[in-house]
Amino acid sequence: MNSLRKSFGLKMLLSWATFFVDLTVAGATVSMSVSSPSFSGPIQNVTVPVGREAILNCTVTDLGEYKVGWMKADDQTILSLDSRVITHNPRISVSHDEKLHTWQLRIRQLKDSDAGCYMCQINTNSMKKRLGCIDVQVPPNIDDSLTSGDITVQEGENVTLSCKAAGNPPPRIIWRREDGAKLMLRRNSYKVYKVDNIHGMQLILERAQRQQMGAYLCIASNDVPPAVSKRIMLGVEFPPSVRVGTDILGVLEDTEVEMACNIEAYPLPVTLWIKNQQEILVQR
Repeated sequence: MNSLRKSFGLKMLLSWATFFVDLTVAGATVSMSVSSPSFSGPIQNVTVPVGREAILNCTVTDLGEYKVGWMKADDQTILSLDSRVITHNPRISVSHDEKLHTWQLRIRQLKDSDAGCYMCQINTNSMKKRLGCIDVQVPPNIDDSLTSGDITVQEGENVTLSCKAAGNPPPRIIWRREDGAKLMLRRNSYKVYKVDNIHGMQLILERAQRQQMGAYLCIASNDVPPAVSKRIMLGVEFPPSVRVGTDILGVLEDTEVEMACNIEAYPLPVTLWIKNQQEILVQR
């Protein structure tokens, strides 16, 4: 009798052990067959002008009970979780297209400070993430503190005019004369040549001459409208030079006569007419 009980008990024990093994294996099989969330592709980077709306699309398949969130990558600021916006920035919103399985991060009235990368996350045990970046296009802006103002020099001195502009993409700087005349430049300090315009942050005028006096325009552009410009006035001081048409005039008595004296100078000189060492007329 005892041997029968032992045999029956051993069979029951083996049966339960077999049941648990089968259950465990079955459970493992079921667990392996369940799909985990995944991204269907990379997030496309976008380039958007300042003031417009930027949209990043994050497509997730087999999300199940997991959640999707957005985060600013550089400072780890949490922006949203599922359809709830966490940040207090009123320009940020999220939307979900169930048919396309796409989660959108939207930033309205884009600022240059919004530029950077954003992270789309799935809250799985081992966090899954994708990065998408926003490039904000900013029109050029000339920095007056780093740009030359009106300047006056003595004839023969060297002059350097500077123009600094910010923007994205980095602006291109072009110099030209306001009156449309060609720029007079020197090569190797001797040979003078003329050009319509010149590129670069600096306009260098070696041994400035009176013919170079006038208004210059620094124009900054980067294909993001509008382009901007600054007017810089260059004055070149030089001593007076006098030219007269005729040294001696013959006229009849009691008739009117006009005498011309052409004076070139900068600043404008005071002109004196003197007869027999006496001042008779002052012109300004």
